[in-house]
Amino acid sequence: MDIFKILKKPLITEKSSMLQGQGKYVFEVYPRTTKTQIKQAVEVSFDVKVEAVNIIRIRGEMKRIGQNWRKVGGIRKAIVTLKKGETIPLFEGA
Repeated sequence: MDIFKILKKPLITEKSSMLQGQGKYVFEVYPRTTKTQIKQAVEVSFDVKVEAVNIIRIRGEMKRIGQNWRKVGGIRKAIVTLKKGETIPLFEGA
């Protein structure tokens, strides 16, 4: 897989904003990527050193649309911890 297509988008929520103070950043990633691939993608894309990668899989929900039930959503998030003193300017607003 292309290293620049692994990270779908950064997730900016209230909880992820609080994690930035600890040097942790949250991204939505493609479902079949590994921790090593995510680490390489972040290091190459943002020119930072990654200390750890944690992955969370959020399953889709069944929603009722009219008379039918359909599965909606389902994403995979990666929480990336950077080495001490490193930041990503995209999240900082600079």
